[in-house]
Amino acid sequence: MKKFIYSNFKHFLVFIGFVLISLAYFSPILENKKIYQSDIVQYKGMAKQQIDYNKSNGEETYWTNSAFGGMPTYQLGAKYEHNYIKNLDLFLRFLPRPADYLFLYLITFYFLLISLKLNYKLAILGALAFGFSTYLIIIIGVGHNSKAHAIAYMPLVISGIILVFQKRYFFGFIISTLSIGLELVANHFQMTYYLLFIVIFLIFAYAIKSIKYKQIAVFLKSIMILIFASFVALAMNATNLLATAEYANQSTRSKSELNYLPDGSKRLKSSGLDRDYITQYSYGILETVNLFIPRFMGGSNSEDIGIDSETYQAYKSIGANSIQALNETKRSPMYWGDQPIVEAPAYIGAVMIFFCFLSILLYKGFHKWWIWLVLVLALLLSYGRNFYALTNFFIDYVPLYNKFRAVSSIQVIVEFCVPILAIFGLKEIFSDSYSNTEKIKAIKIVTISLSSLCLFFILFKNKLFDFVGLRDEQYLSYYGQNFVDALIIDRSDLLVGDSLRSMLLVLLSGILIFAFIKKSLNKNFTLISIALLILFDLIVVDKRYVNNDDFVSSSKVDFPYQANQIDKQIMNDSTVFRVYDTSDESTKASYFHNSIDGYHAAKMRRFNEIIQFHIDKGNPEIFNMLNTKYIIYRDDEDELKYLLNDQANGNSWFIKHLKAVPDADSEISSLYDTNTKDTAIINSNFLDSKYYELSSESRIELVDYLPNRLVYSSNNLENGFAVFSENFYSNGWEVSIDGEKVPHYNVNYILRGLEIPKGSHEIVFEFKPKVVHIGKQISLSGSILFLVILIFSLIQIARVNK
Repeated sequence: MKKFIYSNFKHFLVFIGFVLISLAYFSPILENKKIYQSDIVQYKGMAKQQIDYNKSNGEETYWTNSAFGGMPTYQLGAKYEHNYIKNLDLFLRFLPRPADYLFLYLITFYFLLISLKLNYKLAILGALAFGFSTYLIIIIGVGHNSKAHAIAYMPLVISGIILVFQKRYFFGFIISTLSIGLELVANHFQMTYYLLFIVIFLIFAYAIKSIKYKQIAVFLKSIMILIFASFVALAMNATNLLATAEYANQSTRSKSELNYLPDGSKRLKSSGLDRDYITQYSYGILETVNLFIPRFMGGSNSEDIGIDSETYQAYKSIGANSIQALNETKRSPMYWGDQPIVEAPAYIGAVMIFFCFLSILLYKGFHKWWIWLVLVLALLLSYGRNFYALTNFFIDYVPLYNKFRAVSSIQVIVEFCVPILAIFGLKEIFSDSYSNTEKIKAIKIVTISLSSLCLFFILFKNKLFDFVGLRDEQYLSYYGQNFVDALIIDRSDLLVGDSLRSMLLVLLSGILIFAFIKKSLNKNFTLISIALLILFDLIVVDKRYVNNDDFVSSSKVDFPYQANQIDKQIMNDSTVFRVYDTSDESTKASYFHNSIDGYHAAKMRRFNEIIQFHIDKGNPEIFNMLNTKYIIYRDDEDELKYLLNDQANGNSWFIKHLKAVPDADSEISSLYDTNTKDTAIINSNFLDSKYYELSSESRIELVDYLPNRLVYSSNNLENGFAVFSENFYSNGWEVSIDGEKVPHYNVNYILRGLEIPKGSHEIVFEFKPKVVHIGKQISLSGSILFLVILIFSLIQIARVNK
């Protein structure tokens, strides 16, 4: 035991060091401040109703009415029983946010490099390079927490696989099961999908190795262990996975039933997202240089370039005072690439690029080729519409690829691979595999090549690039040619400045290694110097985009929205209704009211189509049938006002005519000229057209309201058909009339309809998703199975180590 503690004490010190580094980088959290993340603010608006319900009722609601006319909460932070792997995740993220994510970046990548049998000192360098990679810090800054969460567990998953193939079967199984389980807990399936690319290439490499060395039996045994580990991990996450899979079939990630687009043009058939939507954020081929020179293409759409810039002078020349000009230059549109919005460049680091390219010449190990192959593939796929041949092939033929947007984010694979290759390259410098002459030759080649590249851009920038951005035509019309010329000059200056910076870092890296080879520096001093160079390189760039200014008081994060006078007036209305806020693109309306708008990457598909076909075009009947009682807007004087829609249909109503149509296109198009108070549209596959008698005594009203339980009372002299101003969702909603379960129907493309017999009745809608009940039983079974295997494995490991 003493030997074990002594041999692993260095890892404990590394653990403590990473904790301190994480807290130091996000030091305002020590002052009880919190980082203000735009996406998390949006999430808080969407999740407010379910959080309030949980606080007041002590249980979870899996349905919210606060956004998009109602939707499941499966992708809004829903909590599930027996989700013990989530408890482990919370335990591992013991630091305050966002230091918890940075710590996970560091410690999991460190563990990966240790699993690759690299020296712990080199593993520290690799972890620092990965953890402070600009993209990984930026996604924390804007609030892509689930993405950061998923990326943070990627190295651990690869570690588990490597351990199994190293024949450390028990330990590898434990790490694989837990890491895959934790990866799934993060609930960002796009990042997990990209992780599969890395896994496939890694396993393929081991397959080739097993054939080469005639160890196919060992390979198959390892694969079986990994399959079983995956099975247990999936079981522990069963509720979320099953619920997500069920919801995906009715979300925007599923195939549309419509044959036409809102403009009347033919819709291209796809089982997933539209091709243009998938490739909207496509990385520019030239933009690849950003990985090496951070502001090669200007940096971001909102760059802080300061008082010495030409843009500052341009603002002053068009009438801004000094303070106004300075404030504007803090968000200067410096990015001149083709993506719609860029928060920051995906900078990996000049130092890391130097050692990565060094590995091409020096590292010949097993992991070299599969890492380079997956790296290059990811880079090519990130080009999206700029490399349509490959992108179209993947969209059309690779399973699930068309379910995810923003193809540029596949560069997370590049962020993952470069530090590994760089550390392997650095390892060869400290090994005896090559003579000093060979090492110096490699250093000269890389140093001269990268430095020359920087110098080439500096000298020929104006002949190579025009520095014109996507929106420069707008700036020209707003501010004139002089302003656009100033932007172009500043963009050019940023390229020069950061090219010089990267060239200097390359030269310093080369000098350090050269000095070590010549024995002018010892190994430890060289490693410390490289570590400091990596931190300087990355943190200086990171701080341009995520810094102490992003932290605010806890109350501003915990309570991101404040009710204005309009909100307060609307909240005085005690009835149940919906609001449409055209004055604000945030989720503020969902925070205080039930909204027909919201913010979510996977809305219910049919409701999203109603937005595109009708709400965006202002069809009043859609507002009426959604019971949109208040519309908030700004008048011509930019004064905030609201409109009371006295034509809203209410929570439910009896109709006179049920009109059957043959298909989804007819369902959605019929709403253009339908009086929804009298007529409901239904697909003829469910019911036929029918007329109903209504009398003055016909009534139906909502008498009790919760997000997941709605109670109505009805009275009618004849059999009738009622429409309910609630989103139809085919899985989970149970309907009863006087306690007897009955079927309900999808009407008006998105709403619920119900046949109600004559007389007085109580109608109850309850959301009781079977998928949650089934999932929690599977999760419990999976957790118990893992616990049994864990105990057995620990006993076996103890026996082996005796």
